[in-house]
Amino acid sequence: QVQLVESGGRSVQAGGALRLSCVASASTYRFYCMAWFRQAPGKEREGVANIDTVGATNYANSVKGRFTISRDNAKNTLYLQMNNLKPEDTAMYYCAATFGCRGGWPNYNNWGQGTQVTVSS
Repeated sequence: QVQLVESGGRSVQAGGALRLSCVASASTYRFYCMAWFRQAPGKEREGVANIDTVGATNYANSVKGRFTISRDNAKNTLYLQMNNLKPEDTAMYYCAATFGCRGGWPNYNNWGQGTQVTVSS
């Protein structure tokens, strides 16, 4: 098990940028595959971006070219750089982790509490 704590969410105007962070408690963080998910009110949770243990990434079509996921294993931290934000990006953003993976979208079994992002037009 790994504990995840997100931060960085806030209200921003459309076209703005934010960087979300997620700090993981595990000393074996570098062996975890990580992801960002989001859930807007009344909608299902969706995967935004993920990154595996060697840095390979996947993105939802809706954020490609605008969002960048990255990780700093020395700091046990996952990041999501969000540029050119749109009102439809408004959601609670969650960090997720799973130990080891083989690409694609694995089943994540560790979740943070979330950080709220609100984008106004």
